[in-house]
Amino acid sequence: MSSKALVEICFHGRGGQGSVTAANLLVAAALKDGNKGVQAFPLFGAERRGAPVRAFARISDEEIHLRSEVYFPDIVIVLDESIIGIVDVLKGLKKSGKILINTTKEPEDFDFSNKYHVATVDATGVAIKHDILVGGIPVVNTPILGAIPKILDRVTLPSIQAVIKNKWKGEGGEINVKATQDAYDSVEVNF
Repeated sequence: MSSKALVEICFHGRGGQGSVTAANLLVAAALKDGNKGVQAFPLFGAERRGAPVRAFARISDEEIHLRSEVYFPDIVIVLDESIIGIVDVLKGLKKSGKILINTTKEPEDFDFSNKYHVATVDATGVAIKHDILVGGIPVVNTPILGAIPKILDRVTLPSIQAVIKNKWKGEGGEINVKATQDAYDSVEVNF
């Protein structure tokens, strides 16, 4: 586990993709992994299905006293690649920052891959493979969660899978756990 006290994460997605749920499950897993301070919260606006949304997470080895939005994230997680041209997903990303993108592209395909650490995973493909759909639209939050341990040493895949099983009992939980494993196995990183 890293000795860094605080990691701040910004999730960018679209309404209905599960950004807020992903942030909540991530911090629950981080707590399970022994982190003492965790926070997850959305930034509310005029959210509706398909509209750009943001959610935030903080993970620390000590209690967190901050109560503000995350302005300078260590990690940015993009659940929908198409918002990159609409929203400045890199805004405030620290110099040594990491970005995880749901895409079929390679990390090097992004112009900013020479400035930031980039990881990619086809979370949409994983969601479709496992039939994780709402109204025919892939929900990519659990596949993207499976990719996070490849870029963040403060949380483990088994803890993510345990909190998923706790949230969705039975077959739904098992399907989402399999999706996390597939995503974890297929992440590509440029660092």
